[in-house]
Amino acid sequence: MKEIYSSNVNLTMLTDFYEITMANGYFKNDFKDTIAYFDMFYRKIPDNGGFVIMCGVEQLIDYLKNLKFTEKDINYLRTRGFDEDFLDYLRNFKFKCDVWVIPEGTPVFPREPLVKVRGPIIQAQFIETALLMLINHQSLIATKANRLVRAAEGRVIMEFGSRRAQGADAAILGARAAYIGGCIGTACTINDRDFGIPALGTMAHSWVQLFENEYDAFIAYAKEYPDSCTLLVDTYNVLKSGVPNAIKVFNEIVVPAGFRPKGIRIDSGDITYLSKRARTMLDEAGFPDCKIVASNSLDEYIIRDMLLQGAEVDSFGVGERLITSSSNPVLDGVYKLVAIEENGKIYPKIKISENVEKITTPCSKEVYRFYDRKTGKAEADVLTIEGEVIDDSKPYLLFDPSHTWKQKTITNYIAKPLLVKIFDKGEFIGERRTAKEIQDYCKEQMKTLWDECLRFEHPHKYWVDLSKPLYDEKIRLLKECSSKI
Repeated sequence: MKEIYSSNVNLTMLTDFYEITMANGYFKNDFKDTIAYFDMFYRKIPDNGGFVIMCGVEQLIDYLKNLKFTEKDINYLRTRGFDEDFLDYLRNFKFKCDVWVIPEGTPVFPREPLVKVRGPIIQAQFIETALLMLINHQSLIATKANRLVRAAEGRVIMEFGSRRAQGADAAILGARAAYIGGCIGTACTINDRDFGIPALGTMAHSWVQLFENEYDAFIAYAKEYPDSCTLLVDTYNVLKSGVPNAIKVFNEIVVPAGFRPKGIRIDSGDITYLSKRARTMLDEAGFPDCKIVASNSLDEYIIRDMLLQGAEVDSFGVGERLITSSSNPVLDGVYKLVAIEENGKIYPKIKISENVEKITTPCSKEVYRFYDRKTGKAEADVLTIEGEVIDDSKPYLLFDPSHTWKQKTITNYIAKPLLVKIFDKGEFIGERRTAKEIQDYCKEQMKTLWDECLRFEHPHKYWVDLSKPLYDEKIRLLKECSSKI
């Protein structure tokens, strides 16, 4: 198996400053050994979609394995007024938390824990910023990529967005996430080197412009790459110049060399119309196997409309609207304290708010996904208190925790826990996976969703419910907190 990419970059100081001020406060108030439980979850699905694809776990693993404060970090923090006792604590910092995650590539839903952390409060709190950054960003891009793949209805999607990404990490990790979401490859070469994600691309308009004429540019390229010849045909005029010159060069260079042309690419104009005309021209010239690639500010809606209008496009290169998820560029993942542990006993914690959607679900929890035994389709997710057992040989009552009169009893199901432990007392105990393995897993997981969940507009709302014991505990804490106001 190909060696898995591993980053040795120390991102310890990539944190909000209040994580450090709180750590100092916990230390000074003798809370440093208090065991805390945190959940990472999101509230709203981007683009009003049906789900999000979990992504970014491999980079989270790298981050946690490299957590340590260097002398440079210590010296900086000294200039910010932190005393030597606290700096000595940071100097000897060693990650000791337990961490559970829902595996990368899994479709996930609002308000369920994607990452669960248990450990000393200073450590469990401190990792908030980087954890959210890594999971929020890649999950957002993987989800956008999957929407594009579904819009393409079996046609190929390639990630072409590096030049419009918001920084190097966004380009590299965004391309990785896009691949996990279903893209076949990326224009970003470093991803091929580091993640084994196929690097794709041919030529830019500048190649064609550099030569005396378009024909000479195509000739030079075909001579260099006769076995993988895809020509960019819209520099001057697609139908009057680009496609005729491409056909001429295919006949003069590619076919005599013993190869078939790979394709043409159209990057401007009315691509739907142009692709249909180009398809006819290629077929009549004896190249029905020559693919047509489309690019130029595409998104899932444009791709869907193009295909509805009969576009003869075999693959799509998608750039800025994928790598930035421009239609909805934020996943609102948050990281909240849900319990503390004292003398082996867990005490649930809740955050209440006048904004009802910001009220948290307390307790150390498990996440179960219920699958129909007959169809294999996912029926609902249920959050339970840690240690609570679901007997899937018996009927189970699902109820909406916000509208409890909405109920459904399911039978003939399998209940599978989703959270997987990857760190035990700070030691990594999970399994590393390549991007290809995660992509394959994601494809299989997508098959467990009902088609109604896949709609772009008004998708079916997937059930994410609380078990009765967890619901009762949440209501108890809400009443208890209300009585103190």
